[in-house]
Amino acid sequence: MTLTRKLVTDGAGVTPITLFLGATMSSTFNGPLPDGLRFLSYGALGGNASLADRGLLDVLPERYSRFTHLFADGTLKADVVLLQLAPGREGRRPSMGLVHDYNVDAARHARVVIAELNPAVPWTHGAELPDDIRIDHWVQADTAPLTLPASTSGPVEQAIGRHVALIVPDGATLQAGFGSLPDGVFLALLQHRDLGLHSGVFGDAAARLVQEGVINNTRKDIDAGVSVTNSVSGGEALHRWIDGNPAVEVRSGRYTHAASTLARVHCLHAINGALEVDLTGQVNSESIAGKQRGGIGGLLDFSHAARQSTTGGRAITVMPATAAGGRQSRIVVNLEGQSATIGRADVDVVVTEFGIAELRDATLSQRAEKLIAIAAPQFRDELRHAWRQSAWGKRA
Repeated sequence: MTLTRKLVTDGAGVTPITLFLGATMSSTFNGPLPDGLRFLSYGALGGNASLADRGLLDVLPERYSRFTHLFADGTLKADVVLLQLAPGREGRRPSMGLVHDYNVDAARHARVVIAELNPAVPWTHGAELPDDIRIDHWVQADTAPLTLPASTSGPVEQAIGRHVALIVPDGATLQAGFGSLPDGVFLALLQHRDLGLHSGVFGDAAARLVQEGVINNTRKDIDAGVSVTNSVSGGEALHRWIDGNPAVEVRSGRYTHAASTLARVHCLHAINGALEVDLTGQVNSESIAGKQRGGIGGLLDFSHAARQSTTGGRAITVMPATAAGGRQSRIVVNLEGQSATIGRADVDVVVTEFGIAELRDATLSQRAEKLIAIAAPQFRDELRHAWRQSAWGKRA
């Protein structure tokens, strides 16, 4: 954004500032930063991880659905709110465009609201700026909005996608994040029919499924015929396609992530990544070796709703079986002090390139057996031995 770049280049000497961030994909904050500039977020997502490593990021570990309420009730007080907007058209107000997160709620209670008007931002349905938002200053953007290159799904992502395709039935409603792994999963669903989408992110792979007629939202109980998302993340072609497209609505997090909304989503299949899973089923999506490398975001909102679904939904955790070029197993005996983002009582199904582990209603010993079976082969004996020596393994 023009405004955040200006803050970095011209912010020296200003009063100390705490900037609340979502996931960052740009390089704006990679270089030298003004003294007194600090950051707050719901996780070390994207470029936020480098801010955490530099000691500049504090994390508020809340579900994404909570942030609209935290800004609305004053728990998080935004003094100045920066918005990026698409110009209005045909007598309609400007649109939030690519992201319709918690900024509207923050703006309602801010002292100053500054809007960056960017004609290259797509005007999206569902994201029209509400009438009660006061804009104090308008700024013309000097660059196009951030675009992300198309992700490339390799053999690991493709194998995980094939396994997930066995779990997802025709007619299911999908939620997933962005990147090569969720894209690989989505592209493995090209032979499915009558899928829906209700997600925090709408990317290139989701657009292809809509264009191919795989996602048509015909079986949804709410928002039938429309793909609903909280944000759009992809390339320039996606921006052009989504501009003014009534088949996609970019809605506020107050709606997309609300428990009352998700409870009504037909056959919700929430597909979310993890950093590691231990043999009791605890899922860590936040840190590795004490370093912030992820976050809660909308993970808990969607995974809990999917697991509690009364229409056949599933909460699917996906991850490669190894990290560090194959030298480390992502399936571990225990989390060793790392965060359990999803507790063992809330886990559902875990998928790696080596298979599917159905953990719902499984005992601890059954879970260990199932997870070891989908670990990378070179780590299975080590995991099995360590499990037998662990306190949990000795009890089982």
